[in-house]
Amino acid sequence: MTMSSPNSLTRSAGAILLASGVAFAAYAQGSVSGVPNAMQGFTQNRDQPIQIEATRLEVRDKKKQATFMDNVKVVQGDTTMTSKTLDVFYESKDEGKPPAPASKTAAKNAPIQQATPGPTGSSSIKRLEARGNVVVTQKDQVVTGDAAIFDTKTNLITMTGGVVLTQCKNVLRGDRLLVDMTTGVSRVEADNGKVQGLFIQSGEGCAPVAPTAGPPSLLPSSGKPK
Repeated sequence: MTMSSPNSLTRSAGAILLASGVAFAAYAQGSVSGVPNAMQGFTQNRDQPIQIEATRLEVRDKKKQATFMDNVKVVQGDTTMTSKTLDVFYESKDEGKPPAPASKTAAKNAPIQQATPGPTGSSSIKRLEARGNVVVTQKDQVVTGDAAIFDTKTNLITMTGGVVLTQCKNVLRGDRLLVDMTTGVSRVEADNGKVQGLFIQSGEGCAPVAPTAGPPSLLPSSGKPK
């Protein structure tokens, strides 16, 4: 796992690990940028549709909001996110006007435009808010936190609340994880000025995390829940 940081202590961690082959704890000041993590899977798979399943779904059409509750699972490509609740805020397209064809550039920069939470099916997502034991998994990378917000206006993903990034036995901790969905660049920040990392160098490979059994169901495009 390659970590980059302007802090000299973090930059030297990789060299120490390669030389010693033992665990090494790093404390970077303020923030660490360019951190590989599972949340970047949503930027890498942005051309693919989002699939959502949950135990319950409530649609508030006047507020343009759909709320998935209990055992929520979101899948996009090889990236999976689970949480207790997921709020989807959407906006309807102009009635009576056919939607303009999306350009290749627009499609590339709008990773979640293909999901259609609105009851009419002719809507686009403005924001996703996942809350409660949020876990994002992509291959051998896992990110956990209390909440995650996907903002399509700014193309930014923000995860907060005791954020922990892991890959194999490597661990990075902070208060916030920010991922730019346009560039794919991520940053971990800490309010106390210390982003904590534990990096372990070993000769053994890291097996990918096993995917959850059972394919997710597609997000319903019409009708309110019974």
